[in-house]
Amino acid sequence: MVHKSQQAIDFYSSHPISLDLVLTRLLRERRDLTGLQPSDLWPHDQDHYGGLSANDALAQCAMLRPGSRVADFCAGLGGPARYYAHVYGAEVTAIELTPARAAGAKRLNDLVGLADRVRVVQGDVVSTELPDGEMDAVVSQEAFLHLPDKASVLREARRILRPGGRLAFTDLFRHAPLAATDADLLWEGMAIQPVETLDGYRALLAAAGFTIVRLEDLTEDLRPVLRQRFAMYQVMRGEAEVAGTPTGSEAFHRSYARYAELFEARQLGGLRATALKP
Repeated sequence: MVHKSQQAIDFYSSHPISLDLVLTRLLRERRDLTGLQPSDLWPHDQDHYGGLSANDALAQCAMLRPGSRVADFCAGLGGPARYYAHVYGAEVTAIELTPARAAGAKRLNDLVGLADRVRVVQGDVVSTELPDGEMDAVVSQEAFLHLPDKASVLREARRILRPGGRLAFTDLFRHAPLAATDADLLWEGMAIQPVETLDGYRALLAAAGFTIVRLEDLTEDLRPVLRQRFAMYQVMRGEAEVAGTPTGSEAFHRSYARYAELFEARQLGGLRATALKP
């Protein structure tokens, strides 16, 4: 049996949105990679639903300001982290478990001159090794669905936040129980762990010692976004095949198609949580 963390690493190591695909797209648009600005990456490096507007919503929930010290949990290729640094003036520590993605985030930071504002740490968000109370905010975009122990991650977020610091994240949740066949398919193809309910997240946040500011159901807003993203993925999969970059496994393709159907049927949904460390 594949270790739970290794399943997520394997999934993202072969994900169609990769450093190589981002670079291939950039080189198709321009003669070389010199002089890149952070905004040049935005059409390519925002691997989450809602794009830049979702970043802005999360930044507002986290109350990001110039100089805010932010930990981005499960930061991927670092698209949101770079956005928070460039647009909001935050000092970001981007923590990413998958080695290829952490290396990709560092490379993209260097290309757009943000290496001094976005520090990338290849590591596990269950144990970040960051000092107690160092951060003003902890943020994450659609990543906790891959975490086998959400309770420990929330406790770690609380530990590294200063008193009054904020946790703001988006994630998947379920409106109704999933059939075992669907749960198995989502695990096999997308490394999705057992999915929480809204009430389950409410209980996890309270148990970790957070005061909940807001727990929002984004399902209706995200359903059309997911339709567009799945169509975009199908195009991107073809691009990756032509470019010779990772295309994602057949299990991912089947799983993503079923994921979209479950979202359309309102069995799955999206949430945005904002919580405060007292």
